[in-house]
Parts: sequence; C-alpha cells; structure tokens
Amino acid sequence: MWRTYRWFLVWLGVVYLAWAALVVAGAAWPQVVDRGGIAVAMLFGSFVAGSTPMGGGTVGFPVLVVVFNGPATLGRDFALSIQSVGMVSASIFLLARRQPLAWPVLWPALGGSCLGTLLGIVAVAPFIDDLVVKLTFSVLWVSFGLMTLRRLRELEQLTEHPRVASAAQTWLYATTGFVGGIIAAVTGVGIDMLVYALLVTLDRCDLKVAIPTSVVLMAGTSLLGVAYKTMLAAAGWPQLGIDPSVYYYWLAAAPVVALGAPFGALVVHRIGRLPTLVFVALLCIWQFVWIAWHERLSLATLVSALAAVGALYLFFNWLHQVGCRQPIPCPETI
Repeated sequence: MWRTYRWFLVWLGVVYLAWAALVVAGAAWPQVVDRGGIAVAMLFGSFVAGSTPMGGGTVGFPVLVVVFNGPATLGRDFALSIQSVGMVSASIFLLARRQPLAWPVLWPALGGSCLGTLLGIVAVAPFIDDLVVKLTFSVLWVSFGLMTLRRLRELEQLTEHPRVASAAQTWLYATTGFVGGIIAAVTGVGIDMLVYALLVTLDRCDLKVAIPTSVVLMAGTSLLGVAYKTMLAAAGWPQLGIDPSVYYYWLAAAPVVALGAPFGALVVHRIGRLPTLVFVALLCIWQFVWIAWHERLSLATLVSALAAVGALYLFFNWLHQVGCRQPIPCPETI
C-alpha cells in the first residue's frame, strides 16, 4: 500500500502541515471554528467532487451564496480555491492507483482551459451581474441533472475508452476546454461537466473513465484560476484577485476536502457511481428551484432561465444522437 499511495500520503502530509502552520501563525482557530458550517457542508461537497463529474463548488457555491447569503463572487472564488485542494487531492489519489483516464481528450481540454480561464477572469467575470452568475451556475447544473436522469441506464452500460483522438476531436475538446474555462472563471465550476457530457454522449465513454477525467480537468482548471487571480492581484489588479473573505472559509474546509474527495473516489469505486449520480442530479434540480425562489425571480427572468435550461437539454440530446450515429454500439435508452 505504501508503494502505491506514497505520493498521495506525502501530499496529505504537506497539506496538513501547511494548514496547521497557517492556523497557528495567523492565530486563526477562532475564525475557523466560526466557519465550521462550511466545513460540514464540504464533507458532502468533497465526496461529490471525488465521485461525480461535479466539482466540490457544486455544493460550496449554493451553500455560501444561498444559505449564508454571500455574493456570487464569494461562491465562485471559494469553489476555485477549495477545489485546488480537494480535487487536486482526488487527482493525486486517482493517479496513484493508476486510474484509466481519457488522456487524448484531457490534454487539449486543459490547453483550452489555460486560455479560457484567463480570458474569463479578465474580460468576462468582472462585467457580469451577481444574479447572472447565480443563474448561469444554476441553469448549467439543472440541465446537467436532467440529462443525467434521462440517460441513467444508458450511462451505466457505456464501456468505451477513448485512446486516440482525431484532429476533429482534439479541436472539439480544446474548444470545449476554452468555453469551460470561461464558465469556470464566472461560476467556479462547469468545465468538468461540459467535457464529461461530451465524453458520455458523443464518445460513449465509460463512466469509470469519464468521471475521473473530469475530476483531473477540474483540478487543473481550479489551480489555473487561483494562480491567475493571485498573479493579477500581485500585478496591481486586486479587483481581479480572490475575494479576501474566502480565506477563512477555505481554511475551515481545506482539511476536510483533502481527505473527503479521495474518499469519495474510493467509496464510489466499491458501491458504483449510479446511486451517487442520481442523488447529485436531484440536488442540481433542487438548487435551481431554491435559487429561483430565494431570488424572487420575475416571470420574465424565470421564463428566460427555463428557456436556457431547455436549450441546453436539447443540445445534450443532440450530442447524444450524433454519438449514436458513430460506429460504436449505442445502448438502448430509457
């Protein structure tokens, strides 16, 4: 076991030593205790991050924005920051146990994310209204939840593993990574869901490959987001940096997600992914209803949001139809 997981255990040692040093040096324990609620929420959020194609920000964002009534910028920056610990931890765990990944599509998606995330931070996120950020997050995830529930049995039957990417696939995933990076810069999550959706609908990829690939992709994008924001703030643009109020929330949740996300990856390998996917899909639908009620959306805004949900769902369905025309056998749908 030591030989297999030695780098993962070294990573955990570094994380917990660094966390303890930050708490002691900053006399931050009272602030950490005061924000214990986010640590409890991220017990579940980190499990979601390691076991599904949804970043821990899928839980962290609505908790901070809806439950704690914080601004959308806080939810977004917290998502990127906490995923830089939790999803990186899950990625190191997956790599240590030699988990198969769709490398031919992962690399171009990460390349696209390098550009998209930076563009999103500099030229998109600062100009988007707080409510638009919340609705962007909500619409993306409710569409994904509906797609997951609709194709559940089919997802269970997928067995393909993309080993070689054509030029068209490379450009498609690079473009998706670029768009997903912009979305992640705005909401803190999203690129993982987009690439996962392409893998399972268009390339008929096995969940055991598609989900870990999305985990590694979101980990890389989260690190990019934090690095870009830190560098931009240091270069004289503090308004583009990480919201200062994120720090103590991050400090409270970091030790939880460092183990929670890998634990999710381990547990779901034993019990199967479908029960978790069903639960999280229902959570995605619930958060849309909750945000719509909490924000007291006008009829026009609600109709526009539902139209966006419908358009995204039709897009996912179109990808599925295209995928079924490929030479790969297409399982029967429900």
